[in-house]
Amino acid sequence: MKELKKERHVKTIDELTYTDDGMFQAVLHEPDVCAELVERLLHIKVGKIEYPKLEKTIAPFYSTKGVRLDVYLKDEDKIIDIEIQSYMQDELGKRMRYYQSMIDMDSLMKGQDYPSLKDSYILFICKYDPFIKEKKEGYGRSCYTFKTICLEESEVNLNDKSIKVVYNASAYKAEKDEKARALLHYIHTNEPAEDDFSKRLEDYVKKIKNSEKFRRDYAAMNLHDRDIMRLAKQEGLAEGTRQKAIEDARSFYANGASIELISKSLGMSAEEVEKLVK
Repeated sequence: MKELKKERHVKTIDELTYTDDGMFQAVLHEPDVCAELVERLLHIKVGKIEYPKLEKTIAPFYSTKGVRLDVYLKDEDKIIDIEIQSYMQDELGKRMRYYQSMIDMDSLMKGQDYPSLKDSYILFICKYDPFIKEKKEGYGRSCYTFKTICLEESEVNLNDKSIKVVYNASAYKAEKDEKARALLHYIHTNEPAEDDFSKRLEDYVKKIKNSEKFRRDYAAMNLHDRDIMRLAKQEGLAEGTRQKAIEDARSFYANGASIELISKSLGMSAEEVEKLVK
């Protein structure tokens, strides 16, 4: 899930790697690839994968908050949210709590009673250790797993059927599971390890870059992000420079967005956009 209030460099299609926003989601919307990643990192089997959309009555609320789930999937008895994090962000715990609330609310609003809520997993894959601020040199762990337990009696589990798992890809050498280690190596370095799965992921990245549909979707996604940032600025955040708008216009155009769409998103005239990108 992405929070979109900060300006960011918009990569061209050719610059994208597996862990970039847009590419990560596209690759994991191949069900067999997604199932393999889940099995490697969560060590659970998944059945027939579905990619549900958020309930219509709550989706607009979350989208206006500048939030988008990366990969949201379910099978017969569980729901999994997979998030990729390529840079350090604060308040990881509170964000995971927010994501959990969204998943539960979506299930309940679709008619599911709380006793029958499915097992839920929130999986964060981070290129760097997200807990390094708590201990300056970091903990050196490749994986952090969180469950709700009793502080007074650690053997007592609340059994709320929710598990949160955070991977630190920078510590891939410390990962004992060979398959997980190879995947974390690829995520941290962008270089396929000597295993078939990471090479397969890289092949998908190359294939997707040549997809016309992905090029259109990627351009539209970035324009949507830009709209959210413009709304945030209207609420009092610092105004971006004109040079940034020019760079974005050129990048969007290079990634397949129409002049009309760029004009509408960036608040420029069509004639102005055309002069910038031609």
